[in-house]
Amino acid sequence: MERPWLKHYGSAVPETIDLGDYQNIMDMMIEASNKYSDRTAFSNFGATLSYREVDDLSRNFAAYLQSTGFQKGDRVALMSPNHLAFPVAMFGILRAGGVQVSVNPLYTAAELEYQLNDADVETIVVFSGSTATLAEIKANTRIKQIIVINLNDLIDRDLPSPPTDERIKDFIPVTEALKLGASREFKPVEISPEDLIFLQYTGGTTGLSKAAMLTHGNLLSNILQFEAFMRAHICPGEEVIITALPLFHIFALMANALTYFRFGATNVLITNPRDMTGFVDEWSQWSATVFTGVNTLFNGLLHTPGFDDLDFSSLRLSIGGGAPVQKAVSEKWKEVTGRHIVEAYGLSETSPLLTANLPGQSGFRSSIGIPVSSTDVSLRDDNGNVVAIDKEGELCAKGPQIMVGYWGRDDATSDVMTDDNYFRTGDIATMDEDGYFYIVDRKKDMILVSGFNVYPNEIEALVAQMPGVMESACIGVPDESTGEAVKLFIVRHDDSLTEEQVRDFCRESLTAYKVPKQVEFLSELPKSTVGKILRRKLR
Repeated sequence: MERPWLKHYGSAVPETIDLGDYQNIMDMMIEASNKYSDRTAFSNFGATLSYREVDDLSRNFAAYLQSTGFQKGDRVALMSPNHLAFPVAMFGILRAGGVQVSVNPLYTAAELEYQLNDADVETIVVFSGSTATLAEIKANTRIKQIIVINLNDLIDRDLPSPPTDERIKDFIPVTEALKLGASREFKPVEISPEDLIFLQYTGGTTGLSKAAMLTHGNLLSNILQFEAFMRAHICPGEEVIITALPLFHIFALMANALTYFRFGATNVLITNPRDMTGFVDEWSQWSATVFTGVNTLFNGLLHTPGFDDLDFSSLRLSIGGGAPVQKAVSEKWKEVTGRHIVEAYGLSETSPLLTANLPGQSGFRSSIGIPVSSTDVSLRDDNGNVVAIDKEGELCAKGPQIMVGYWGRDDATSDVMTDDNYFRTGDIATMDEDGYFYIVDRKKDMILVSGFNVYPNEIEALVAQMPGVMESACIGVPDESTGEAVKLFIVRHDDSLTEEQVRDFCRESLTAYKVPKQVEFLSELPKSTVGKILRRKLR
């Protein structure tokens, strides 16, 4: 297969990447800690941790875990918003040879219970504000150890933090775990590129989340691929990156937390990006060089008073992912900040970066860019045949950043891999003669709400349990504030059922962004001759 995108690499971007002497992520992180020891690594609520402090504290956390009988390969759930304790706990987990299970702190009890049991988790590091959710389902899981993060931990600014739920009796504050770990021996763990680093949960068309098994080699590769593409716009030891995207999301986890740590960046953690006024005020205190976001976040900032008054003279890179970047948003961003948004594309299963636009282009291109180094992309029809230029096909990819499979789901892994070992993304795309790729549609019926995946079957399966509902179907509809919103169509057998009753029922079991924003009642749903509901007709 021809790879027309290679001509854009020039002499600046290598065609392939090499892990070199790195065996695991901690090799790379400890190297950065030694190189930038006195530089601020993370800032949050005005408090900071230097690279040396992150190194020391993560070592203490790893020693504490080992003292409790923790073994290499054990899974640890990390359920926290962006906070100084997040990178400390993460690097401690990885240092002890653990596998981090990233958990959204806004998950409902049902969602949390499923994920903890599916990953066979016995230890959880959890934000105090999420302990009420944990308390509801703890008895139904194998959780033996609970380590609690309070908002004021490592910050010491007398910040008000939600109390730990009184039903959680046996827990240890993360600060206490760090103190105990400081007095205990840490036994270095041998970790290879093939060892797991993250179980990154992603939705599925069956309604059940699946955990993408990502290895140290996957993440090392993706960091080096990112570096290869963005190298001309990176100044090691001088970067200041604003991190508003949640670190439990693969985009911020790879790009902000790991990649820019390697570059010696100061990482400004935004705990509550929904407070846009506070967010803008925090940004005003920094000479930011890099910002990552999703389309709705860029758009929200542009509509926040005071944002256009900030000094953007130091901003070198604005990277968008998680959802398509709209041209109008990028044009306005360029008008305000002086630079277009660089759109990239990937999935949890791909660590996540697969394609990106090279920074420095004069205008905005409504494209997901070109494949990064060591990555091959082909577009294929339903029979697995490669399609011609400008023809639609499913985007399939091969590269060192592709997951090794889904945790405990060999059947699901087989379903997404081709016979020649390409990963099938489920997205329909085209490629132009210059090698640039364009997403046309999603083969799956996934809905993107502010960059987060919402899967119709999960909502439909829940609503089917509601009295008064005969059947339902769920689609995504355009929404100015979130990109897409969830719309639910219902056929009632109880005419007294109301829209608000449906939303209230959904709120009990679903994270807020999954709750239908629109509910419409129909007398019947469109179906095929075999009785399959036709969502495309509803669209």
